[in-house]
Amino acid sequence: MADVQDADVQDEGIRRRGVAWLVCGRRSKWLMLLLWLVVIVGTAPLAQKLTDAQDNDAQSWLPGSAESTQVLDLSKDFRPETIPAVVIYARDGGLTVADRARIAADARQIKELSDHGLRGAEARGPVFDKKVRPSAAQIHIPVTMDEKGWERIAPAVDSVRERTGTSTGGLAIHITGPGGTSADFSEAFEGIDSTLLLSALGIVIVILLFTYRSPTLLLVPVVSVVAALFTAQALIYLLAEHAGLTVNGQSAGILTVLVFGAGTDYALLLVARYREELRRHEDRHEAMALALHRAGPAVLASGATVVLSMLVLLTAEMNSTRGLGPVAAIGVGVALLAMLTLFPALLVIFGRWIFWPAIPHMGSPEPTEHGVWARTGRRIARRPRVVWGATALALAALSFGLLQLRAEGISNADSFTDKPDSIVGQEVSATYFPAGTGDPLVIVANQDRGARVTRAVATTDGIVRTSIGVPPGTRAEAGGRVLFEATTSDPSDSQAARDTVERVREAVRAVPDADAKVGGGPAALLDMDRATTHDNKLVIPLVLVVVLLILGLLLRALVAPLLLIGTVVLSFAAALGVSALAFRHLFDYAGESTDFPLFVFVFLVALGIDYNIFLTTRIREEAIRQGTRPGVVTGLAATGAVITSAGLVLAGTFAALGTLPMVAFAEIGFAVALGVLLDTFIVRSVLVTALFLDAGPKVWWPHPLSTSDPAPPSAPPPGPSGD
Repeated sequence: MADVQDADVQDEGIRRRGVAWLVCGRRSKWLMLLLWLVVIVGTAPLAQKLTDAQDNDAQSWLPGSAESTQVLDLSKDFRPETIPAVVIYARDGGLTVADRARIAADARQIKELSDHGLRGAEARGPVFDKKVRPSAAQIHIPVTMDEKGWERIAPAVDSVRERTGTSTGGLAIHITGPGGTSADFSEAFEGIDSTLLLSALGIVIVILLFTYRSPTLLLVPVVSVVAALFTAQALIYLLAEHAGLTVNGQSAGILTVLVFGAGTDYALLLVARYREELRRHEDRHEAMALALHRAGPAVLASGATVVLSMLVLLTAEMNSTRGLGPVAAIGVGVALLAMLTLFPALLVIFGRWIFWPAIPHMGSPEPTEHGVWARTGRRIARRPRVVWGATALALAALSFGLLQLRAEGISNADSFTDKPDSIVGQEVSATYFPAGTGDPLVIVANQDRGARVTRAVATTDGIVRTSIGVPPGTRAEAGGRVLFEATTSDPSDSQAARDTVERVREAVRAVPDADAKVGGGPAALLDMDRATTHDNKLVIPLVLVVVLLILGLLLRALVAPLLLIGTVVLSFAAALGVSALAFRHLFDYAGESTDFPLFVFVFLVALGIDYNIFLTTRIREEAIRQGTRPGVVTGLAATGAVITSAGLVLAGTFAALGTLPMVAFAEIGFAVALGVLLDTFIVRSVLVTALFLDAGPKVWWPHPLSTSDPAPPSAPPPGPSGD
């Protein structure tokens, strides 16, 4: 009873004064709106510049300490960083005289190109295949990679294509190699921000319209989320320009999804609590103050969980993963701030009419008390142990789909949902030339050991011996070191090429005092796989610890947080299992990137735990008033609808990643959306509810509530599987 009295005293204090009044007071609400208008006007122009601040070169993705990254740095002493584009010509049955004349003319024009970073004067070729009557030819054109390198690639490839034309009259012409593939990736990323913004916005509007059944109310969260997104983008742009924050296309795209998903979730929770208070209080300012007081801790805990979980990514070796951490944390932090300040101020300014046509009036009945979730809770309460046992077994069975998971990296050819020109060209090139042509290994060694290192590389299995040499435009020696290239006989993005990299590294390390290092495209892929494996083992446990600590502090208990962590892990395993089966047998994807499990885990645990926080904080609030088991049923009834809506919004926004023509994004979007739906409809509503009903007051141990449950004498007894 003391807790109940304390709550009543706090409510009275909120009515009279409190931090919430700074947001929703009669005068302060206008000041809050004015402050946000100033912020929006100031940040909107900066937000549009975020794309220009993106750094998508190799070093923004590679692990900072990797050998391939070191070679990338060392090679700058020999030449500007370049990426080769390869023009491949081919005709079945052999090139004609006219074909060879055309190829020679194209080569002359290409060697005159210097726009968009093209180094035409250093172009190599045409190089013909070794047949008596050649059927294919290649021209290699380096493209300079500087701070604008990523932006240059697509225009550079377009400039080359203007000279070569496209396939015609039986002569196949394609632009491939790392440059061609990067250009196609660049095209896929082009407009990613606007594509995801429009997709996420459309999904949010549809779901909010369905949830609120009000064409006016949905405008408030949409405006607030867009304001949060622009503010976050502007802040990240400033940090990228002036504080060295790394932003790439991946993190910028995920930022949009996170801000829309998390921001709308917080809005849904706050609106649900505000609507409850409007039915109990005539003054809407007082109703909002109480809603913020009661829902605020859950929203803050949810936001803190996501922010801290994202910051854990700073411990990752992969630069791309580490860079995502602060970008995502800033986005969610700004969304949290907007939903606790701008959003409630707007709701109070507009008044009750914003809920039209279902306006909550003072004294009107609370529909959740007799809704579907109230009935669900009462059914689960009859035999909670049977319910959670069966549910856990079903989720465990779904997790066996993990046996189908192939998170070992995917090739360039399998990275697109369609088949762009560079991939077609790669297949054509592999028919006539060594499969690794165009994306060689780069070896740097001490000059006085250069000859021995060269012989060691040449005698390594998987290396094309005739390919070894110093690339055009490269200094022969720099700082007492030499640089040369070698082509693998297997495709540069294949596992066989990665195995060759390991053999080459082992061979050159055996040369005394050579200090030889092996980099280049195949080596970078190997180093990325190793770094991601390390990150999986480090980041996932750290995120679990962070979430467990936040839950413990929020619920002031140990048993409940452990139960919730267990349910989230089980939900993650089931989502990954079902996703793996879908990727194999429904979408026919070749595999998953090595960082796929890490990203899915971080997003599912950090965001999925939100719903458990929303539910359990309400259960605890009700348990103080009426006892744990009745509180579970009441908590589920009160939060069921809003959490379901929030889950649909979050699942929908992540599903928007499927609009991008890249397999990695589509897979993350599908798996996270599926995991959120599992968590919303099964884990939170059935498994967690049944576990809490079965455990009863003991779920709050070691808090005194675990031994002094204030259940009223008239409360229904537990089911046969209770204590």
